[in-house]
Amino acid sequence: MSKTIVVKQVGSPIRRPAIQRATLKGLGLNKMHRVRELEDTPAVRGMVNKIPHLVQIIEERG
Repeated sequence: MSKTIVVKQVGSPIRRPAIQRATLKGLGLNKMHRVRELEDTPAVRGMVNKIPHLVQIIEERG
């Protein structure tokens, strides 16, 4: 059983650099207040840390 994190999009990608919009899409988020449960890997953590103003970690499981 692997560790997971629950991530929620709290910021809009409008008027943001293309790389930040691409990071949101990579996390599976593309609309406001959407929630995803993702594996807790260094790659996912790095993506979340790149856009802390757009996403929020709600819960850490596992």
